[in-house]
Amino acid sequence: MKKTYIRKKLIGVLYGGWSAERAVSINSGRAVIKALRKAGCRVKGIDVKKNIASVLRKSRIDIAFIALHGPFGEDGRIQTILELLGIPYTGSGVLSSMLAMNKIISKKIFDWHGLPTPEWGILFKKDGRGALDHAIEHTGFPAVVKPVNQGSTVGISIAENRRQLPPALRKAFRYGPSVILEKFIGGRELTVSVIGSRALPVTEIIPVLGKFYDYRAKYSPGGSRHVVPAKLRPAASRRLQKLALDAFNALGCSGVARVDFRMDGKDRPYILEVNTVPGMTKTSLLPEAAAAEGTDFSRLVLDILENSGLRV
Repeated sequence: MKKTYIRKKLIGVLYGGWSAERAVSINSGRAVIKALRKAGCRVKGIDVKKNIASVLRKSRIDIAFIALHGPFGEDGRIQTILELLGIPYTGSGVLSSMLAMNKIISKKIFDWHGLPTPEWGILFKKDGRGALDHAIEHTGFPAVVKPVNQGSTVGISIAENRRQLPPALRKAFRYGPSVILEKFIGGRELTVSVIGSRALPVTEIIPVLGKFYDYRAKYSPGGSRHVVPAKLRPAASRRLQKLALDAFNALGCSGVARVDFRMDGKDRPYILEVNTVPGMTKTSLLPEAAAAEGTDFSRLVLDILENSGLRV
């Protein structure tokens, strides 16, 4: 899609919503609106509320730019509404969004494709002690305890031992009836953003606040330090970029995504998850990776539009 063509269309930037990531989504949306206006596009900001289907029906937008994080924004539901209304949108489609958001299903797909991911187990609220013991057999300690359908590390804890499991489970179960336990991989936190069929430079994330890259480290100014390109051997960087594309394609993603990794002390990478609506805030990883490659924010936003396979 050519930039001159996009300029003729009314682009609705969808942000906000009611998930735990509302504040982050508002910041992403505002940044995208500003960038599109700078690029000479016609833009309409839409703060997503429960009446969004009715709002969209009356909006007269030609294209939706999704800057809506977390449940409803990344799990296929807003995509379903847009499909039914015949409004083209950025990013992955309904099914791919659902698959990527559900950590259990995405883990099974990674395993099916032979993609490296930490050992894991599932636990349901109704499960007894035996199910917990079975899950811990797979993960050992430390174990990462996380909700199945949340993003931005919402509800995540690291349990160093069995005594720390009950509060970690209570925290994760606030967001749904099931949680995933995952083997904690000590080492480096890395991420690779993908636009279309192209993997951007690898970013290393070094948390400053706390022991791991949690919500506070992600979104507090100075909460983490990002090194891009990451200081890795060229072969290791290429391996991570290939794995990011493999994970992106295994889930059937399109447009844009960010793939998160841990790399252990022997330089073995493990895929954690695929984020189909990456953050677009001042502290977000995708814009930083694009900038390292020489792409400014306005051009990045246009790249996302152009690589989303839109048909209008």
